Amino acid sequence: MHPILLLETMILYFSGTGNSLAVARQLAERLNERLMLLTEAVQQDLTSEKRIGIVFPTYDFNLPPAMRGMVSRLRISPQAYVFTVVTCGSMAGNCIWVLRRLLREKGIELAYSHKVSVPDNSALAFGRNPNKQLGKFERVPARMEQIIRELQEKSHTLHYSWFSLISWLLGRPAVERGMIHFLGPKVNPDKCIGCNNCVRVCPMENIHLVESIKTKDRPSDSKNGQVAFIGDRCTVCFACVHACPQQAISTNGREALKERQYRNPQIKLKDLLLR
Repeated sequence: MHPILLLETMILYFSGTGNSLAVARQLAERLNERLMLLTEAVQQDLTSEKRIGIVFPTYDFNLPPAMRGMVSRLRISPQAYVFTVVTCGSMAGNCIWVLRRLLREKGIELAYSHKVSVPDNSALAFGRNPNKQLGKFERVPARMEQIIRELQEKSHTLHYSWFSLISWLLGRPAVERGMIHFLGPKVNPDKCIGCNNCVRVCPMENIHLVESIKTKDRPSDSKNGQVAFIGDRCTVCFACVHACPQQAISTNGREALKERQYRNPQIKLKDLLLR
């Protein structure tokens, strides 16, 4: 049984490579609020919180697949001031609209929403370099000042909350399953050294170390006799791909070149390690 929190304000976040964590941290510092992983929040009673923020990235112009179940399990008071800030490569798509609908099903109204454009950590899946998008950070301070000011005023404004048919189609279960299969990370056992980084950074607890298979042609896969194995609950956050020091995890059949691995400049790897 988890303890009931007695705080009045809380920012919940979901983050793969640190973009959403960096935004959530800044909001928490400026608004004097507390941070909590969304995966932990679903196990808590948050009905005593008077203000709840939800910070997360967009995946294919929608909520991360795993987040839908998490939002549905949140215990939040209908009287709370609930806001969201999403991080995205360019467009927020349907994610705010979907979040608003999920909250309404629980009798909760989303009071405020906005977005922050950041480097797209899924770019490497398509052969692009996220680190060549760092220029987006030049616009972040002005956007964050606007968001913080409006939240301090308890603004009831929904920025970027409209419905998008294309995003809705991309979010259909069959399409989403296809995208996860198409982009889902895969481990190269010949390169994996069993360092455990991917295991500890996975927000879904979907990666485990297993005994490596030794063959005549491949006498040893890793330094400690273990390699990473990715299960079937992947939400394609790419945290594992970007955190692997051996570039042993590929996506969309593309090896993750070291120069294309990305982590938000304000976030250290230890900040993303969950266990």
